[in-house]
Amino acid sequence: MDDALADDLDLITITQLRQIANQSPQPYRIHVQVESRLEKTTSSGSPFYEVKLVDAGDSVLWRVFDNNPQFHDVAQLSRNAFVQIAGQWTDGKYGLEPRQTQMRALSDDETTTLLHGDPDLAARQKADHDEIIAFIASIRDPRLSKLCSMFLERHGERLRRTGAARKHHHARRGGLVEHVAQMMRCAAAVAGVYPNLNRDLMIAGVLFHDCGKLWENVYAESGFTMPYNLTAEMLGHIPLGLELVNKLWREMMDTPAAAEWSQLEPASETVRLHLLHLIAAHHGTHEFGSPVLPKTPEAVALHHVDNIDAKLEMFRRAYETGKELGPGIIEKFVPWPVNIVAPLPAVNLTHSE
Repeated sequence: MDDALADDLDLITITQLRQIANQSPQPYRIHVQVESRLEKTTSSGSPFYEVKLVDAGDSVLWRVFDNNPQFHDVAQLSRNAFVQIAGQWTDGKYGLEPRQTQMRALSDDETTTLLHGDPDLAARQKADHDEIIAFIASIRDPRLSKLCSMFLERHGERLRRTGAARKHHHARRGGLVEHVAQMMRCAAAVAGVYPNLNRDLMIAGVLFHDCGKLWENVYAESGFTMPYNLTAEMLGHIPLGLELVNKLWREMMDTPAAAEWSQLEPASETVRLHLLHLIAAHHGTHEFGSPVLPKTPEAVALHHVDNIDAKLEMFRRAYETGKELGPGIIEKFVPWPVNIVAPLPAVNLTHSE
């Protein structure tokens, strides 16, 4: 395949590629950024490269062995490079891989377009961000409302380019916005069913529960790579979140508005402690990294809301891109321990007699 022919192929995303690999015989091209290129050796000692390719919504590992015509070109790839890869894609022994491959660098215009992200994903994330703002505007407690607003004013841009995780759920640029918005919708629904829950605290707790990931899982300003940094590696997102909320709280309490809150009940210091507890306890167990176990109804609810959204996002991704082993049976995925089954559709009562 020559370069001119490659440029005429349909341009799709990595997620779309997963959905159609082995189902559609024609070749495709993808525009991606190189997150990493590792040189490794096979069990027989032959060299190969493991290249992680990323776009706005997904990532894929491309293993290039020494008998691949692209082997020497891949050896020249630099980290963070933007490239087009075209070929006949198959889901082989080592995952997705192109055959009859052509690779070239992206032009400046192509890179700019790629960085804008998939239009559908960008639209969904914008809608989620708008809903986060609306939920915060609904908070009645003036201290929690002000704290949330300060956070978005200071760190809103960083929030919009942070992933909720590196691997398992919402692991994409802007994924944390999706995760927080869905958790807020769920938390509001739960608070409606259990009116003794403090809805304001729940909404604020959702916003801040993973705020430390703005340093642990933040993407580069102009790219889809998620670099590691020493602070996040040594502390983790829960201690970072506690530190950030304490810092914002102290600044907030030094503002003139704080004098008006001195007679509010519950007292401001109690509100701060309850919010910090939601951050500290949201993983639910010591085993999964929480320094304390949930000790309030809101902490229990927040932990389960977080867990529900993470797990259901994993299922959504598996249904979207997983390998079907049989009718309605999809291959297990990390970290899920078993194969999963397609959900039962709702009954359709509109069918004709």
